[in-house]
Amino acid sequence: MRNMDQFQKRLDEVKEWEDHFFSYESSDVKTTYSKWTEQVFNQLGDQRKKKWLEAMDTCLLHLQAWLHHSRSYDETKKRVISHARTFDPTVSSIDDLQELPLEQLDYLADQLMAKQRLLALGQGGLTGMGGAFLLLADLPALAVIQLRSLQHLALVYGYDVRRPVELMNLLKLFYVATTPKTHQANEWDKLLHEVGEQNREHVFYDGDDAILQDSIFEQLTKQIAKSFVIMMLRKKLIQGVPLVGMAVGAGMNYRFSQQVIEVGQHFYQKRRLIEQL
Repeated sequence: MRNMDQFQKRLDEVKEWEDHFFSYESSDVKTTYSKWTEQVFNQLGDQRKKKWLEAMDTCLLHLQAWLHHSRSYDETKKRVISHARTFDPTVSSIDDLQELPLEQLDYLADQLMAKQRLLALGQGGLTGMGGAFLLLADLPALAVIQLRSLQHLALVYGYDVRRPVELMNLLKLFYVATTPKTHQANEWDKLLHEVGEQNREHVFYDGDDAILQDSIFEQLTKQIAKSFVIMMLRKKLIQGVPLVGMAVGAGMNYRFSQQVIEVGQHFYQKRRLIEQL
């Protein structure tokens, strides 16, 4: 009974976070920007937008597959299990992490995410130097860092993303965490409902395999705007170094990474709590 009370208390804390994080106050500037973005991409037509979204979905899938088969994934998996053994020596697999208290998993997640935030900060600083190659590589590099962060969180909370169903859950979580604020609450609820309908023993995904939606175009324009600002700032040198541009790039990427990590961690916390109640 005491455990149930603790789980319910933690679940109430997550719900309180949801109310705060997904609250959205519209302003004239934000509304105008959203409408302008929608009008620009509506000119592409439904068929062309669909092809763009399908192409981006394919890129995400290939990127995630590459990350899964990298040495880094296996090393992270071993490191998570090794660190978990400081709490319970019997842990030998990712599934065993489901048996650990949520507070211990939160501690492990915080340790891993500190590194991911630093990576985003450093990558943003490099982008802020303003070179053409660095600006072009910014979006793919940022996507890799965020996908890897979500991978690490899934592993810590006991979900092996090499299972096709968990792979799709992670990619849809990536969309929820990166889509504009106006759409996040609705997409968050949809994903939680979809995950709640899944059987824990299922390996293959049998839902809607579309990942990104139209709202992701607004996020893409923000990234393009960031690149434009950095290009304008690269001429502002301090002792020969574009420090202002580097600070802007590092700050924006850090905040973006922090948002993805925050959404991802609360998602996996809520899944664990719902499954245990």
